[in-house]
Amino acid sequence: MELGQLNFHHLFYFWRVAKLEHLTRAAEELHTSQSALSAQIRQLEERLGEALFQRSGRRLVLTDVGQLVLSYAENIFGLSQEMLGRLQGQSTGMLRLRVGSVATMSRNYQENWIRPLLADPTVTLTLESGVLDGLLERLLRHQLDVVLANETVPADSERPLLCRFLGSQEISLVGPADKWAQRALRLPQDLDGLELALPGPRHALRAQFDALCISAEVKPRLRAEVDDMAMLRLIARDSGWLTVLPDVVVQDELRAGVLVQLGRLPQLRENFYAITTLHRHRIERLEHLLSGSGEVSDPAALQ
Repeated sequence: MELGQLNFHHLFYFWRVAKLEHLTRAAEELHTSQSALSAQIRQLEERLGEALFQRSGRRLVLTDVGQLVLSYAENIFGLSQEMLGRLQGQSTGMLRLRVGSVATMSRNYQENWIRPLLADPTVTLTLESGVLDGLLERLLRHQLDVVLANETVPADSERPLLCRFLGSQEISLVGPADKWAQRALRLPQDLDGLELALPGPRHALRAQFDALCISAEVKPRLRAEVDDMAMLRLIARDSGWLTVLPDVVVQDELRAGVLVQLGRLPQLRENFYAITTLHRHRIERLEHLLSGSGEVSDPAALQ
């Protein structure tokens, strides 16, 4: 079969059905009928001489040939989406860099990471925050160029992602200077009964901290659990409670002497990652930010 005989319109319809694994949802997305969509895919199968789907209950499951065709369709239409997203982000003489970050990540860390771009008059930044799965979906649709996260994500055939380790920070116990400046604590032994504000259950640090307390047989008094690091920073500054967080979150308050560090918890670390798509358009300024960091596919590689 010659290339000119392949109907890319049929291939596009196959790609959407394969991604959604559901004929009805694909038909709704493509604003066509199920029967018309089925006919398009049958024509593609006839052209290729192979079945691309088989039924499994109500679901459509790819055959081995279907998996192979999907891998090529991903490259064809994934790159097309990337091209459109990149062109939509451009204006004359300007580059739009679209950065997503998980809501549990420190805003100070984000600002420190993008700081080299703040003085570049040719760059327009789009900054978004949200839950990791939603950000990764936008990344795979080429609506974001990079996602900053504090946890790794596995790469697989459905999500061709590259996870780059940017660095890590030890975690500190901080408190208001007017109350704690002249006091010393042994950590984690002296945490028992102290009033603490902690990262919320969704934060990667929380499970580490809870495990540390169980191991040390201490029970702090939980006063607040906060997913958003910007809010945890305000609570650390204004509540009078002790707070467990990375130094970078409260770097300004520590520098100004509003908060003091009562000790580090070296058993705990927050890791930072930059996640990109595996096959992506290379943006020189983004590559410069990523340079010097190591690529990791397994969290164990960081130990």
